[in-house]
Amino acid sequence: MEKIKRVIAVNDMSSIGRCSLTVIIPVLSAMGVQVCPVVTALYSTHTGFKAPAKADMTKFIPEVTKHWSSIGATFDAVYSGYLGSEEQIGMTEELIDRFPCGIVLVDPVMGDNGKAYSAFSPEMCGNMSRLCRKANVITPNLTEAAILLGEDYSAAPSEEHGMTKWLERLSEGKRSVVITGLELCEGTLGCGCYDAEKNRVSFIYNERFGGYFPGTGDIFSSVLLGGLMKGKLLADSVKQAAEFVGLCVKTTAEVGSVPMEGVLLEGLLYRLIEI
Repeated sequence: MEKIKRVIAVNDMSSIGRCSLTVIIPVLSAMGVQVCPVVTALYSTHTGFKAPAKADMTKFIPEVTKHWSSIGATFDAVYSGYLGSEEQIGMTEELIDRFPCGIVLVDPVMGDNGKAYSAFSPEMCGNMSRLCRKANVITPNLTEAAILLGEDYSAAPSEEHGMTKWLERLSEGKRSVVITGLELCEGTLGCGCYDAEKNRVSFIYNERFGGYFPGTGDIFSSVLLGGLMKGKLLADSVKQAAEFVGLCVKTTAEVGSVPMEGVLLEGLLYRLIEI
């Protein structure tokens, strides 16, 4: 049996809603990766529900990294998602420096639908941009790509040539980039990816299903990372991630489950074991 690879996952834990660590852990586990969580906050539900109970874990994060250093822990990847403060962003940078890994994936969670989240000031967004420079893979949605580039969301390219320019700019010649949530072809939802190692751009399109399902970005980035940790090419990993998310959304829509509770991935995790 091959050695099980380990990833540090820096994100919050929302008990109800199927997002962040509650989907990251099962998805990567199904793909044969051990997840070592660094919990940034505990929530009773994700923030799409009204007034969730919350316990901030910022002060605990340095204790985790200190103890891991003391026992000589090593990891194969670092994966960061939602970070709720400038302090947590700085702590994640320190963690990346302390535990050098072959893969550093930053999902720069800052906003959606053309707007930054209320907690993300221009200073916070600037710090997230700095964190992205420590990554070798970033996975912004279209809103976050615009924020990172300092562009107006309404002026985002509507065709592949222009989006290729955005991908190349975000890469800065150093990192791979995947922009999610692209609507470049009618009736589809797509991803644009720039593979820094291959210097290659590709676009992947899947059928678009109606409705908003929290946590699909976390699932996408997790499947993508799992593929990369298995040695797959970026484009192949993006394709399998997009297909799995599409399957989860389609299954959930057909069942008629409450969208705010996220997609019904539990019965589909076996598909990831086969990848």
